[in-house]
Amino acid sequence: MWIFLLTVVIVVGTGLMAWRLLVGRSQLVVTSDKLHFPTVSGFNLDRQELEFPRDFAGELNLIFIAFQQRQQLVINTWLPYAQEVEGMFPSVVYYEFPTIEELPAVSRTFINEGMRAGIPDPKARQRTITLYIDLEKFMQATGIPDKSEVHILLVNRAGEILWRTTGNFEQIKVDELVKTIEKIRENEP
Repeated sequence: MWIFLLTVVIVVGTGLMAWRLLVGRSQLVVTSDKLHFPTVSGFNLDRQELEFPRDFAGELNLIFIAFQQRQQLVINTWLPYAQEVEGMFPSVVYYEFPTIEELPAVSRTFINEGMRAGIPDPKARQRTITLYIDLEKFMQATGIPDKSEVHILLVNRAGEILWRTTGNFEQIKVDELVKTIEKIRENEP
């Protein structure tokens, strides 16, 4: 009898732990025909579900959207400067959005846990939110023409896209970003 109960407890406990780790479905809601950052949900690498633009921490949010694993190298060229911009403007927060076509739960979990294992930095884990969504709808809403490059957007909490660029870091791009942020701040009430 004890062996049976112990077996049940182990099986149920293991099942509950696996269920807790499974990455849930992402949501995508496009509310307008004009270009905007749509409502999306996903799980960060701390396994927390978030919805954007609602859960953006900044008044302005610098978003790195990647479609392929190799594009992480491009994002890495930007990260020191994204941190610098955050230091200059406390109202700016940056995020990484690996963006992937919808997948089954086991595949989503495998990808997220693999990224989690490779990213020990707690700040990076909090700010890396994987989206498993209808890519065509998302790209149409945001005005992203293709998946060949990393797309960098400056978005406010309402989902308005205020600035954009693509590709590797270049000083001229950061200078344009800083000028855009300064102009937005000048026009605040």
